[in-house]
Amino acid sequence: MPSLQAASTIEPLQRHTSPRFTIGQDRNGRWVVQDRQGLVGGVFISEHAARHFAADECDHHPEQICRAAEGIVLQFGALDRRDSEIH
Repeated sequence: MPSLQAASTIEPLQRHTSPRFTIGQDRNGRWVVQDRQGLVGGVFISEHAARHFAADECDHHPEQICRAAEGIVLQFGALDRRDSEIH
């Protein structure tokens, strides 16, 4: 039976967080990777390339990557603005 002293070193249960990256397609069929904070992402030629990027960014932790639900359209900011707004 574990001692009470050993039990006091157990970390508290962490709240489940959402995956860091979402992969899906934009309205033009391009593959998009978005992170939940909007800091990292990109547009890719294939789903495979998008998954590879996301996996590398999260040290290959599959629980940190999810696929957007069917019918959900992702947007990648710079590509969804009009050309006149891109600097």
